[in-house]
Amino acid sequence: MRIIVPDMARTAAKWIRRAGSAGQEYSEGVETTKANWAESTKAAAPSYASGVQEAISGGRFAKGVDQAGNAKWKRGAMEKGAVRFGPGVAAGELDYSKGFAPYLAALGSLDIPMKGPRGAEGNFQRSQLVGRALNALRVKR
Repeated sequence: MRIIVPDMARTAAKWIRRAGSAGQEYSEGVETTKANWAESTKAAAPSYASGVQEAISGGRFAKGVDQAGNAKWKRGAMEKGAVRFGPGVAAGELDYSKGFAPYLAALGSLDIPMKGPRGAEGNFQRSQLVGRALNALRVKR
């Protein structure tokens, strides 16, 4: 006996209709959960590492890229990414400020030599000082 399934167009339309209207339930689930996301996520670190290593050894990353193709990436970026970009940036203001503030402070505390003419050795030293300071902060965090 075969399983009777609806056609794909009907299934996709139902998914859009039901999932597209579930924003309120999503928010309620996040607000009312008793689960601790950070603890659960940290506890899953060994499984994550194992899964990533398995995917690497099996070449699944490249296979997934090949399967999706450039057209899928571009379609998703244009149809979803473009309209979500501005609201996402606005929603991330607090996290951006919190994350970038230490780097801005580090840059502001640097004492670098004056800029010289184009190609001057001192200009490369300026870049190295900035790069080292920012990398040290990144590693420390």
